[in-house]
Amino acid sequence: MAAPQIRRPGFSRRAQYGLFLSYVAAVAGIVVAVLLLILAKLDPAGFNAVRGAALDVTTPIASGGRKVARAIGNAGDAIGDYFRAGSQNARLKRELRATHRRLIEARAAEFENSRLKRLLRLSSELPDAIATGRIVSSTFDASRRLATLDAGAAAGIRIGQPVRGPEGLIGRIVENGRHASRVLLLTDGSSNVPVLLVRDGTPALATGRGDGTIELKTLEVGRNPFRRGDVVVTSGVGGVYTPGIPVAIVVTVNRDDTVARPLADPARVDFAIVQRLYMPSATAPLAPAPAPAAAADPAAAR
Repeated sequence: MAAPQIRRPGFSRRAQYGLFLSYVAAVAGIVVAVLLLILAKLDPAGFNAVRGAALDVTTPIASGGRKVARAIGNAGDAIGDYFRAGSQNARLKRELRATHRRLIEARAAEFENSRLKRLLRLSSELPDAIATGRIVSSTFDASRRLATLDAGAAAGIRIGQPVRGPEGLIGRIVENGRHASRVLLLTDGSSNVPVLLVRDGTPALATGRGDGTIELKTLEVGRNPFRRGDVVVTSGVGGVYTPGIPVAIVVTVNRDDTVARPLADPARVDFAIVQRLYMPSATAPLAPAPAPAAAADPAAAR
């Protein structure tokens, strides 16, 4: 036999009280709703006052509930952030490394562009420039200090011509092929370049030491006019090198010798310009040869 659909509360007094109170609450709600409806029809102003009072009563409760909900949500976000901190930290580190790489690439590109602009301006200002090429290699540990230029006889390059960069003199051509040339660097032991001290015009000779530096030797014995930070340029004496090309800067001054560092470092110079051989012209006509002495007068001799 099927159980009846309507279940009675039985003889439980608590259940009976609960059922009775629910009926009372339902009836009270209906009565209040009917009264509010009648009030809204008969007295709209009074109904609005009742609604305002109800709003004033419920607003603090709603505000408190909203704060509680927000606090619970923030606590949940904080807990989630705590558990996601490891992955977020790793992601931020990857983004930082990528940004750092892009920054380095941008700085390198900016530096390269500035060097190329200086080289282009220099090549346009030099009337004796023959060709421009890239230095593809250079020696550092060998006894000879040489560099390879990717331009040769096809570009008009010949042996003995000077090679310079935006910063200063690099060396001179000692071998050349059709499309490549060998450059003897200033730091090679067999390199000798006549120079002048910019500060006072003292002549000197820049000789390679074979270790990446240059020794400056003056023509005067017993006096060392150089100071740390002095700059020397080519003097043009003897030809080959055009006067005024920056050569080196003094880094060490001793009693017996002076060591300088080339301004154009082959390890950092990418492009170089090959110039024509400098041939100084005579600034004054040659003096006429003296006339031969007249023969002695035989009569006077007697």
